[in-house]
Amino acid sequence: MKTEIQKIDIKELDCEQLVSWLKSHQIRPFRAAQILKWIYIRQAETFEEMTDLKKEVRSLISQHFSIDRLRIQAIEKSKDGSSKYLFTLHDGRQIESVLIPERNHYTLCISSQVGCAQKCRFCLTGKSGLVRNLTCGEIITQIRDVLYSHDSNAKPITNIVFMGMGEPLANYSQVVKALSLLTNNEYGVKIANHRITLSTAGLVPKILRLGQDTKINLAVSLNASDNLTRSHLMPINRAYPIEALLSACQKYPLPRGRKITFEYILIRGINDSVEDANRLAKILRPIKAKINLIPFNEHFGCNFKSPLPETVWSFRQILINKHYMTIIRHSKGRDIMAACGQLRASVQV
Repeated sequence: MKTEIQKIDIKELDCEQLVSWLKSHQIRPFRAAQILKWIYIRQAETFEEMTDLKKEVRSLISQHFSIDRLRIQAIEKSKDGSSKYLFTLHDGRQIESVLIPERNHYTLCISSQVGCAQKCRFCLTGKSGLVRNLTCGEIITQIRDVLYSHDSNAKPITNIVFMGMGEPLANYSQVVKALSLLTNNEYGVKIANHRITLSTAGLVPKILRLGQDTKINLAVSLNASDNLTRSHLMPINRAYPIEALLSACQKYPLPRGRKITFEYILIRGINDSVEDANRLAKILRPIKAKINLIPFNEHFGCNFKSPLPETVWSFRQILINKHYMTIIRHSKGRDIMAACGQLRASVQV
């Protein structure tokens, strides 16, 4: 009885791995780039479409690999133009991605894990803990599938942010592998490095490594200017306190002309005082930094409150007076629970 070969989603392989597989089957290495172009540039659904490959090569590859898409369980539309995609994975687990309209383009916010282990007190994603890491294929398929369904007459999707479910640096190998396919200009998705941003809660040992392995933008979810407050909000601070985190940021190999973005979620009565603003300006002084202030998005099960509008503006003005580029980010998609800290993939199948 002939045993059926268990197929692998070919998007789990980077170019080097695909070349290795092709060589082991006496197929010339340059075919790898051809295959990846069909997948990422031409959005091929089957290997049979790859007409610049010999029929026997297509047949062999299709026996071992598949070209999978994620199942779109639901798409919710916000009144501000954002769209939240609920994806179901092969094992029935679910993740969310958010397409965010900007002035002349779209930004796609993607997930790197099912759930999250960081347990930040202001974030809904971490309430259920970490289920598992996403694979390279699952990470990059979020982008491939949204690009596929995107209206070609609409504004283009030019920016990617790793700010969805999960801590990207806790899934380092798969995230970096996906980044190599995302940024490749020959056969990949062709997203420029400076248009990709990864946000971390502060996994210090991986920060410098990220700067060595990639040239993407780094964003740090800081959210407090002292260790007592940050440890209260973000348990990761107990392992990697502010001093260690900022030291890693200071050493981060920034490409010329770029800065590290520090995200600061303003929570009423917790971290939004004048003293907090002045202390934040002081501790970031040695770093090439810009600051995104994000008013807290209230959600069920969390007692934190959004800051008063006048507090937000006063906080920003202090930082501007200290010569920091400071932007107030009013999260989009709040009405569909797609804003910062609200992703949870709560619909189950």
